[in-house]
Amino acid sequence: MDLKVLVSSLNDFASLSLAESWDNVGLLVEPSPPHTVHTLFLTIDLTEQVMEEALQKKVDLILSYHPPIFRPLKRITWKTWKERLVIRALENRVGIYSPHTAYDASPQGVNSWLAKGLGVCTSRPIHPSKAPTYPTAGTHRVEFSVNGTEDLDKVISVVKDITDVSVTSFSTRTDEEEQTRVSLNCSQEALMQVVAFLSQSRQFYQKTEILSLEKPLLLHAGMGRLCTLDESVSLATMIERIKRHLKLPHVRLALGVGRTLESPVKVVALCAGSGSKVLQGTEADLYLTGEMSHHDVLDAASQGVTVVLCEHSNTERGFLSDLRDMLRAHLENKIDIILSEADRDPLCVA
Repeated sequence: MDLKVLVSSLNDFASLSLAESWDNVGLLVEPSPPHTVHTLFLTIDLTEQVMEEALQKKVDLILSYHPPIFRPLKRITWKTWKERLVIRALENRVGIYSPHTAYDASPQGVNSWLAKGLGVCTSRPIHPSKAPTYPTAGTHRVEFSVNGTEDLDKVISVVKDITDVSVTSFSTRTDEEEQTRVSLNCSQEALMQVVAFLSQSRQFYQKTEILSLEKPLLLHAGMGRLCTLDESVSLATMIERIKRHLKLPHVRLALGVGRTLESPVKVVALCAGSGSKVLQGTEADLYLTGEMSHHDVLDAASQGVTVVLCEHSNTERGFLSDLRDMLRAHLENKIDIILSEADRDPLCVA
């Protein structure tokens, strides 16, 4: 499959518009075209060991969940490991694609996979994503009233000549007086021109309302998941479920004040990776994430919330098996998709 076609299909699978604004997602390294992809290689972290594995397996595109290029590179030399990754990828004509927080927010993404290990539950995003576009043209709505047909014709004539403005009007009655309510949808740039025109008439300007339009929230996409179990279970049972789902022999546990291993768990707030900001302030019996700062753990525990930490990438890596199966179906088995065997969390218990 041609690289550009494959990247377009990957973007269709999980829109990059779901990614956080600070993130660096999409195609990060592109060999000179044309570039045909026969084998797609999935990993959470693209380390030099994982790159060596990818080259030995002669892959054509690496999908690295975490972006190996995050901060801007000012030079490409052999000095640092991330620069070496770029050099080796280009020398061997291997592309690098990273979805990161787009997969975190996606309805079929990492957090939804993590929630599968809790048991039967209903879940929703803790912080819902916004739609990529506004429901109507423009970012602002301007509304004002006009008395008389002559004034209305003049206003409509002027504002229609402003770029990025759409106009609607309807009749209203106020204090026994017939008026026409004018509603404009416009861009940020057009807004300044509209306001400049309306401010020339005290009659219009005193009756003007300016609304900032919001992109609608997406019900099933967003950061984190708030999961409500169909039936409560003990904390000890929930910990065993988490360990089994993540295939871990142990997790780190901070009991909430007043909680024990026999305390019931009904509501779980989770966030794959680093969950401090996403989980903060969320009402739940249990926080499940990869890592949190010391003081954020203390804050949660002081409020009676138990915290389970599994290390950052341990809450993400198991998703790759599900991702492989979903991408095979999405891409209609047109390419081979394989998982890294060298990819692992950098932390272990000694």
